[in-house]
Amino acid sequence: MSTIGVITRGKYGKRLIDTIISKTGLDVVSASLPEKLPGFIDEPDAFLEKIQLDDAVFRSDILVTYSLHPDLTVAIAHRAGKEGVKAMIVPGGAAKAPVFELEQIAGQYGMYIEIEEICCTLSDNPAISDFTSKLAWPEIEVETREGRISAVHVLRGAPCGSTWHMAEKLIGTKVEDAPARAGLLIQQYPCRAVRGTLGGIHKSAEIHKKTVEKAIREQKD
Repeated sequence: MSTIGVITRGKYGKRLIDTIISKTGLDVVSASLPEKLPGFIDEPDAFLEKIQLDDAVFRSDILVTYSLHPDLTVAIAHRAGKEGVKAMIVPGGAAKAPVFELEQIAGQYGMYIEIEEICCTLSDNPAISDFTSKLAWPEIEVETREGRISAVHVLRGAPCGSTWHMAEKLIGTKVEDAPARAGLLIQQYPCRAVRGTLGGIHKSAEIHKKTVEKAIREQKD
């Protein structure tokens, strides 16, 4: 079973750690970056040394970095590759990460790197399967009784934990109302995804809505 390393920055990444601990059997190790960072870091390697980022995080199999800073993300990727990290997940999307440089680093070290705006859209790549088998694109099963949702079983949930929140709050909802309510519950959950755009939390809400629709269609007798 893989060890998951999580690099947090302020509030970002802490909910993932909580979800790993409470919802999976995976081991987790973490390190933290300062919440406030300069817009440009001329010597990111020296910066990481100065803040004494915990080396233990680079002894993980899969590293998730919430650095959300192009300079530091590149430095972290180089260091992860040198230390033998097998795969790295970079939330925040291309706006927060230099895609071309990270692709070069992945090739240099033979390390898989996935860049995603929101982690509930993570793909099922073998390099991160220990993580994505439990935390990625949501998958659920539902039970109904007398036209209402009577039980929701989370087979795989969003890394932020929103799927389990949705599952709990859906109990008692009319079947025909459940998909739309699922999307609303996700938007009410304090996920860190961007709000006010067509992506971010609204994309996550749409994913969960469709997940509930699929579960209702495939409900076992």
